[in-house]
Amino acid sequence: MRQFTAVVNPTAGGAGSAAALLAVARLLREAGAGLRTEYSRSLDHARDLAREAGERGDVVLAVGGDGMAGGIGGALSGTGATLGLVPAGRGNDFARALGLPRDPEALAGILLRAVPRPVDTVEVTSATHDRVVVLGSVYAGVDALANRHANRSTVLKGSASYYAGGLRAVTTWRAARYTVTVDGEEHRFTGYTVVAANSGYYGSGRVIAPDARVDDGLLDVVMIEDAPRRLFFTLMNELKTGAHVRRPQVRILRGREIRIAADREVPYGADGEVDAVLPVTARVLPGALRVLC
Repeated sequence: MRQFTAVVNPTAGGAGSAAALLAVARLLREAGAGLRTEYSRSLDHARDLAREAGERGDVVLAVGGDGMAGGIGGALSGTGATLGLVPAGRGNDFARALGLPRDPEALAGILLRAVPRPVDTVEVTSATHDRVVVLGSVYAGVDALANRHANRSTVLKGSASYYAGGLRAVTTWRAARYTVTVDGEEHRFTGYTVVAANSGYYGSGRVIAPDARVDDGLLDVVMIEDAPRRLFFTLMNELKTGAHVRRPQVRILRGREIRIAADREVPYGADGEVDAVLPVTARVLPGALRVLC
């Protein structure tokens, strides 16, 4: 029977984080599994707790949102430890990409019985931020600015904070001139953002890269070029279904190592947490993490 250590972000989803864990924890214990719960003081603390649990041979449960999943998953990348997810944040995009259910019974069944699946992780290096390893995507442009606004919102929560943050970011955005290098080949354009996607989802369920797969050893590079603001809002609405990829302003490439630079200070983010500025390099680490899904 598996032994679990749950690392909890006490701020993700408010009381919902504790509730999500309690419902699953009862089912795990009833099935005979061992479960230890650790509360993190910060993302760095969560990474340390995860590494210690992994070294004991426990399955590490990341309880929270994409920041917690990415931070803990990154800490376990390459260690041979197994990750389980209990989605309890605003976006839960990596859990969505894995097809994980929110229903406690269905999720507990996966955590108890699923065979660990190897998935890719993403190494992120930059002169303006410490090296990190994440799970979902690296995004540089108006979406990173929107995420910054959402994370700093003290009034709105959940999807509402993303929507308000996006509206504020788009109305103030000035198109940047990007240089994107994909496996050594340089591409230049002027526009809104570049996303190096391991997972197809970001920004609380938006389908930024419909064909991205978490286990193919590649990143889907989505480049959104400059467009009239009205058209850009239409394009953003199409992210709900992935229909934006048919627009001539959207170009998608695939590669293993992506470097993103711009002609001015452009923010970038990763898994909802990293807040830094370009340039940045994202490199896929194929099959580096074992996940229950």
